[in-house]
Amino acid sequence: MSPLSRVRILVTEDDPDTRDLLEIILAHANCEVVTTGSSSQALALARNRAFDLYLLDSRMAEMGGVELCQKLREQDSKTPILFYSGAAHEMNKQEAFAAGAQGYLVKPCDPDELVSEVLRLTSRRGQAA
Repeated sequence: MSPLSRVRILVTEDDPDTRDLLEIILAHANCEVVTTGSSSQALALARNRAFDLYLLDSRMAEMGGVELCQKLREQDSKTPILFYSGAAHEMNKQEAFAAGAQGYLVKPCDPDELVSEVLRLTSRRGQAA
């Protein structure tokens, strides 16, 4: 059984092809994956369900990933946030970390790198802080 078994991930990505690819990669690693293309829907899902990781795109039409990250942090200060973004400048990464993210991967990345980063960020779940 994969070490990612039972990890519940909320993927927020407005590009349907990328969203589907992320779902396939993470499901193959035995993660439970919930996807949405909408920042407002992501906030509603995060309010009503527990997740082990939030995976966010940085550039979305409705609300950017940095703003979504800040809003998620207002309602959940503990769940790790990982950006998976085409925005590759150091400034983009710094903004994400300043908003409360714990990880940042630039699209496209190797599927094994994505799974490894998810494992790193969720490895402490269930442990006392």
